[in-house]
Amino acid sequence: MDIIATLAEELALKPAAVEAAVALIDEGNTIPFIARYRKEPTGGMDDVALRALEERLGYLRNLEQRKEDVIVLIRAAGKLTPDLEEEIRGATVMQRVEDLYRPYRKKRQTRAQKAREAGLEPLANMIIMQVKTRGSAEEEAARFVTDASAEAGFDTPERALAGAADIVAEVLCEDAENVAGLRAFTQATGEVESLAVDAGEKTPYEPYYDYREPAGKIPNHRVLAIDRGEREGKLRVRVRVDADAAIARLGSRWPRRQGAFAPVLDAAVADGYKRLMAPSLERELRAKLTVRAQTDAIKVFAKNLEGLLSVRPVRGARVIALDPGYRTGCKVAVLDETGKLLDHGVVYPTPPRRDIAGTERELKRLADRYRINTIVIGNGTASRETEAVVSDFIAKLAPDLRYTIVNEAGASVYSASALASEEHPDLDVTTRGAMSLGRRLQDPLAELVKIPPQSIGVGQYQHDLDQGELARALGNVVEDVVNRVGVDANTASASLLAYVSGITPQVARNIVAYREEHGRFRDRRELLKVAKLGPKAFEQCAGFLRIAGGANPLDATAVHPESYAVATELLRRAGVSADELAHGGVPDIRERLGSVGLLAGELGCGVLTLIDIVAELEKPGRDPRDDAPEPVFSRAALTIDDLEPGMELMGTVRNVVDFGAFVDVGVHQDGLVHISKMAKRFVKHPSDVVSVGDTVKVWVEKVDRDCGKISLTMVHGA
Repeated sequence: MDIIATLAEELALKPAAVEAAVALIDEGNTIPFIARYRKEPTGGMDDVALRALEERLGYLRNLEQRKEDVIVLIRAAGKLTPDLEEEIRGATVMQRVEDLYRPYRKKRQTRAQKAREAGLEPLANMIIMQVKTRGSAEEEAARFVTDASAEAGFDTPERALAGAADIVAEVLCEDAENVAGLRAFTQATGEVESLAVDAGEKTPYEPYYDYREPAGKIPNHRVLAIDRGEREGKLRVRVRVDADAAIARLGSRWPRRQGAFAPVLDAAVADGYKRLMAPSLERELRAKLTVRAQTDAIKVFAKNLEGLLSVRPVRGARVIALDPGYRTGCKVAVLDETGKLLDHGVVYPTPPRRDIAGTERELKRLADRYRINTIVIGNGTASRETEAVVSDFIAKLAPDLRYTIVNEAGASVYSASALASEEHPDLDVTTRGAMSLGRRLQDPLAELVKIPPQSIGVGQYQHDLDQGELARALGNVVEDVVNRVGVDANTASASLLAYVSGITPQVARNIVAYREEHGRFRDRRELLKVAKLGPKAFEQCAGFLRIAGGANPLDATAVHPESYAVATELLRRAGVSADELAHGGVPDIRERLGSVGLLAGELGCGVLTLIDIVAELEKPGRDPRDDAPEPVFSRAALTIDDLEPGMELMGTVRNVVDFGAFVDVGVHQDGLVHISKMAKRFVKHPSDVVSVGDTVKVWVEKVDRDCGKISLTMVHGA
């Protein structure tokens, strides 16, 4: 297989670009580095396209290796033929290779193997070939009853015939073409059926107590729900297939069955399907559905995470962060605009103490003393009661303040982690948690990278997914977003630095240690003095690490050091100095320079690279998150009792799942916008319309106050 040609065809890319991308990956370059700084050879592939290529490249290389392994194994057994080798080498999927290898795979003692060892294989061949006989099948079988066969248990013609039929059944069911045909039939016609283990028990799986749906149509979230119900012992699940039709399909390869062996062959076909083929094909179908559902769930989780990490930072926010609670009160953390802790404590606005007056006095004191402009409230336990107190406080005593609710998923994981203890050894767990909530508003990306992505709370059935695959996919998302945004080398935590292209966790810690010992980095080249950060790592990371206020203004931009000469020449031709970059850049540099295409030829620089350099000089260090909407701030609290059908609200998308999106409209309980209520057109998946962190306009459709459920619509008048 020509892997380059295959990738180019499958991914609709030019072969030369694929070949260049593969070479760059093989050289140890990271995906963010290739996407940003090697656009010419790859034709401008972005990180999404490069990730897809890398994943498919790994599969195809594993496929080619497996082919070689299988050929070696079959050759060693002395059973490799030129035709078989050609079939194996021509396989395009791993399943086909395994199907071809199946008859030659070493297996434990089977009924068929026992019959072969007793010398019954010639009789089995007669059955398969439908050899014409003068006598009955039993009479023919009698010729194969020997002392050796009798010792193995085949001591009568009937038993010998049954042993031969076992061989026939195994041969039929290990034939690659038979398996492929019945696999396609099973997957096209099979139905997933689930039944209750105890129909009287109340569980979340009641919708699946007596449920059946075609395997080809069952949605992924239902597959995951049924899998979990089975795993928890609440459901019995099986795949239903028309066995008679399947047997007829398998037997159709011998259309003229007649003579003494015809009934034996018919019985062997039926036995082979029911005993050997159907169970494995049903398991395969279940596994395929699960893999499909998990793959889709991981993609949704990854896209949600990308949206959450790309939420716009609230710059200049001086914050009082409240982590609500009942008995132990609300933990308070006061932060300046850089996230530095200024003060902390506890207030008790909620039951059992309900010290509202004391809470208001303390909030007023902190707000005045530290020039606070924003209050942040976690959305967990006691959030609604705390929000009501904050809303009244603002209305009565602090009309210039605003507040917002932040998702506290994963905050407890961070606050109790070794990382949090290392960062804030003198603070207790609860204060760390409140700090984390405030910092999530100020810079969501910098704070959320401290939490395992699986704990951030965006997705569905994350605990049921392949944890290794989930961690890999989410890690890729964090890496892509971090490098897309860029990182301040002088302020970033080791957690954030570890996601920068080319930087390992150990090197990230070394960067922080170097800063603490030597002070701020003055230029990018100084990074080479960091322990274990060699030339290759520098090449990969330099463009993504920014140094504001350093010796070279270009160090604060996304221009890679390898392109400084080009950038300097562009500034010279534009008639401006590099110092302009520290004062907002050169907004009219495109007009000053003229045709980028002509410049690229003159400067010996690729057009795509030159376009990126010009964009950086125009607006140095631009944060792509600034294009996202601001969080929704409030000054008055709502409760679910305030909601009425038809009410228009602005909300923030908190989670996107297969069947819709959950939107925070400021009443503590997120409302659901079902997929059917997201647009006037057909929506294939909610992620095609919204992303986590989006600000959306919604209308209340239905409120179930008893169950605490809110139904929303994004289609006005729906």
